Amino acid sequence: MRSPRRVLGAVLAGVVLIAGGGWAVGTRLRSPADEAALRQPPKPSLITSPVVRRKLTSTVTVSGTLAYGSPLPVALAGVVGGAAEAQRVTRAPRPGKIAEGSVLMEVNGRPVFALRGKVPMHRTMTPGATGADVRQLQAALRRLGFGAPGTGVFDSATTSAVQRWYAKRGYAAQEPDLTAKQTREQLRQAVQTAEESLLTDRKALEAGRDVLPLKLKLGNAREDLRAAEDALKEEDSANLTPEETRQLEDLRRSVRAGEEEALAAEQALTAARSPQALPTAEPETTPPTPKPEAALPTAKPEEDRRLLELRASNARQNLESARTALAAFGDQASAGREKRLGELRKAVRLGRESVAVAEQALRQARQNSPLQLKVANGGKNVASARAILAEYMRTYGIGIPPGEIVFLSALPARLDKAEVKPGDAVEGKVATVTSAAFTVTGSVESREAKLLRRGMKATLETADETRFPAVLSATGDAARPAEAEEKAGGAGATGVADEKLGSVPVLLTPTVVKGLRELVGAPVTVKISVGATENAVLTVPVAAVVTSADGRPRVQVELPGGDKTGDVEVRTGLTADGTVEVTPVKPGTLNEGDRVVVSGV
Repeated sequence: MRSPRRVLGAVLAGVVLIAGGGWAVGTRLRSPADEAALRQPPKPSLITSPVVRRKLTSTVTVSGTLAYGSPLPVALAGVVGGAAEAQRVTRAPRPGKIAEGSVLMEVNGRPVFALRGKVPMHRTMTPGATGADVRQLQAALRRLGFGAPGTGVFDSATTSAVQRWYAKRGYAAQEPDLTAKQTREQLRQAVQTAEESLLTDRKALEAGRDVLPLKLKLGNAREDLRAAEDALKEEDSANLTPEETRQLEDLRRSVRAGEEEALAAEQALTAARSPQALPTAEPETTPPTPKPEAALPTAKPEEDRRLLELRASNARQNLESARTALAAFGDQASAGREKRLGELRKAVRLGRESVAVAEQALRQARQNSPLQLKVANGGKNVASARAILAEYMRTYGIGIPPGEIVFLSALPARLDKAEVKPGDAVEGKVATVTSAAFTVTGSVESREAKLLRRGMKATLETADETRFPAVLSATGDAARPAEAEEKAGGAGATGVADEKLGSVPVLLTPTVVKGLRELVGAPVTVKISVGATENAVLTVPVAAVVTSADGRPRVQVELPGGDKTGDVEVRTGLTADGTVEVTPVKPGTLNEGDRVVVSGV
């Protein structure tokens, strides 16, 4: 039998279960009006932002890549060494640090040195050369410890310093080549010849024999002409030379011998082919009795006849060869005679010309007293030859070819990239050189560029949010790398393109170098500070400031209760990162912590 307490608990549990089920069913069951009301959008509300007091800084952001600064393409100013033959790289430039006086590369086994200077190498520096480039070289030699003067003249002291400098680096300074030495010798000989001629003429003038050499020269010319004319007559009258006559007789004898041989062979062959006729006895004489061994048989065998035919054929060929040789000799002798006659006629013409020249010289000498004039001109010739030699000797000696020095505006520098390798011909750019400083090159919009000034402080930020101080070094054309200008065809062309694109190049330089070497080539972001407030000011989002019909800026301030706003007239100031500095026209109408309407009704 159950107790009353248990029965009461079971009843209460049932009542609660029924009530819960009814409530659950009731929440699921709504009228259509209730469903429509639940689907209505919420009542619009205001979106506000608090008024914040803080120090405001305006920045311009630049994206770029960290790199070594001042990239400069390097090209040689001319040949390396004294010869202008094909220039081949024998040691290519090596990336790394470039110190003053170091060897940048080798061409045809000759060095190319790097020196500090702003005047580019543009000519061969030779003894006697003067100019700013020579003074620049002398300054570099003094910095390297070779004690050159500072006169700007490539003198003997400078030459000695250059020799010591090259020797210290393991090379020989460029000496005059074979052509230069030959030229010097020719000029010396010209001076010597002019002096000898002048001395001879003076002696002849003093002895009163001014026309004697010309008379002698004319006599010799006439004698040479007579000899030439006699030789021509003799050759013209004689058909053959003795040697040719002997050869002709030999050839004629050969022809006669050939004819006899051919005739004998033909007769023997004819006799062999026909029966032998008996000889007719003459009454007056008694024919000799033939010897038994000389008696001919009445009939020849067949092989004897073939032998006689072969002998006859060979005899005819020998005769033909002899006649051909005789005819060829005649043609050859005729051609040789014509050649000799031509040479002799030419000798006669030259002889007549020599006689005419000698006669004219003698005639002029007798009419114009030429020896005195010759002595005067000889003195001028000596002076001129000496002056030319002296001028040449001023530039003769140890020199520096234009390709053996590259002047860079700042050293030490860094060779960033070699453009040639061993065996390449030296044509155009050989390397790219940068400074040891780091830079970031990028661009900003034209309207932002108007806010930038050289020397503005900036912050360089890497991908891992590491920050380094930096400074704005240049904008516009001054910020454009030299290589970019070269590829674009000059600064003017690039500037036009940038203007069309609405961007202006900027150059930034980190003020510290520690920790940057490993980041070269990495993308970075640089923020340039273009303005800042001295103290903390009231700031609101830019979207909170509206301009009313009267043209005055205002903000809507949320009033207590949250459903009403009031307009507050303000003066705006510095803008940065979507925030603007505001100052209430009426003090106390806008305070830190107030909420201003950004959007909403």
